Amino acid sequence: MIKDILKSKFVVEICETATNMYRLGWDERNGGNISCLLTEDEVCEYLSPEKVLRCIPLGFDGSALSGKALLVTGTGKYFKNIASDPETNLGIIRISDDGNNAEVLWGFKDGGRFTSELPTHIMTHVARLKVDPYHRVVMHSHPTNTLAMTRVHPLEAREFTRSLWQTCSECIMVFPDGIGVLPWMVCGTNEIGVATADLMNEHRLVIWGIHGIYGTGNSLDEAFGLIETVEKAAQLYMLTAHLPILNTITDDELKALAESLSLDYRKDYLNI
Repeated sequence: MIKDILKSKFVVEICETATNMYRLGWDERNGGNISCLLTEDEVCEYLSPEKVLRCIPLGFDGSALSGKALLVTGTGKYFKNIASDPETNLGIIRISDDGNNAEVLWGFKDGGRFTSELPTHIMTHVARLKVDPYHRVVMHSHPTNTLAMTRVHPLEAREFTRSLWQTCSECIMVFPDGIGVLPWMVCGTNEIGVATADLMNEHRLVIWGIHGIYGTGNSLDEAFGLIETVEKAAQLYMLTAHLPILNTITDDELKALAESLSLDYRKDYLNI
């Protein structure tokens, strides 16, 4: 018996997550997007997989994920409206066998379509699955302090990561793999998707200069928590960067902290 998809764990969780992201000011208007890989069992519990509502051309080669289903936010949709009307603002798509189309299995009921950033999402999913077979989520948002920091800090991965690691102990614990950083690029293109996916081979987080951040994870909570930690550290940085810095976490202390927790951290990011 097909269950009510609006009561599914994945729809409930994405609604709660999107609401929190909007509440925190990370996703103004239609800014930001989320995609979650779904298993065949999850889809079949709530949908008839043979029932395709319509097909939408992808506009890029998605064959690396052919046959895979994703829960995706819609283009032009406001995060603040997702919880009150999931079926309009979200969709479940399956990548066609030839990789050229998205088969809509549910959602986008007003005739809408998937986020314009889907190329980056697909490429990022592919990259992260090669590193972590349990990977499920790609999350993009525009956190205020993180964006502010990209305006005043060099857009270089090692130095950007170090500045965040030095603000509070939590940072090296949460993202010991560091953060990838890109300069400003035109969004929604295959080019920025390729550049982001390339950095995702080494990082779970990638910052787009003067635009936003991409976080990934095995769950919505994990991806959200990564971005949340970066944003908190960026806020601390922006609150103190113009003041004389009297205290910081030294490289020796970062090393001691990481090794006390047996973390696989970027040793090349420390001056030791």
